[in-house]
Amino acid sequence: MYQPRTYRHWVKDTSLIAFTVTVKETDLYIRARRHLEAEALASVLRHRTPLEEYLVSHPDFLHSLEPIAVDEAAPHIVKEMATAAQKAGVGPMAAVAGAIAEAVGNDLLAFTSEVIVENGGDIFLKISRPRLVGIYAGSSPLTGRVALKILPRETPLGVCTSSGTVGHSLSFGLADAAIALAPSAALADAAATALGNRVKSTEDIEPALEWAKTVPGLIGAVIIKNDKLGVWGKVDLVPVKSPGKN
Repeated sequence: MYQPRTYRHWVKDTSLIAFTVTVKETDLYIRARRHLEAEALASVLRHRTPLEEYLVSHPDFLHSLEPIAVDEAAPHIVKEMATAAQKAGVGPMAAVAGAIAEAVGNDLLAFTSEVIVENGGDIFLKISRPRLVGIYAGSSPLTGRVALKILPRETPLGVCTSSGTVGHSLSFGLADAAIALAPSAALADAAATALGNRVKSTEDIEPALEWAKTVPGLIGAVIIKNDKLGVWGKVDLVPVKSPGKN
């Protein structure tokens, strides 16, 4: 089911050119130094096609809620998802949006020095100036009030979000927003899912962040539940006056 990406209208910055690319469930909002729709579409198909073919012959990879081992012959994106899932302790499809965003972003860096790829709340970015990533947390009063400040030296970076109260993605928790940061967007995506699964009330924020510290490769996390917020790691949170400031 399609979920309107209303948060995309928050973006007010005009230093990058924005465009979208959609292929089946993959719905990318991309910002780069130039129009790269054709290159982005080719990249999506290059990575989606082997993944789709693998899922047909390996349905357990599609449906499992636990990590699954794959062999060396598996497509690169499948191996990236499997590795991320193993580190976070979730099913491999929990990493798919981040993995695709990262794969497309890396491909586009051949054509642009700066790129931001957003795929349903999961972001890969390589930037050349400081930028803000706004936080959408549904009905929480913190929605649109705080943002992550990302510096160029911290990128390439994956910033991925899971929610038990927003959207249609599977979550066993009730976090308004569970955000994970990692150099690998696939890992950030899988870890965000695992974080969100651990939060059903505000009392779960602290133990969930303690778990985040144990995930190899994860560099930071943010959890929002109702009006409460918890932070761990290399995270620079800044207040914003209104949604969309960047």
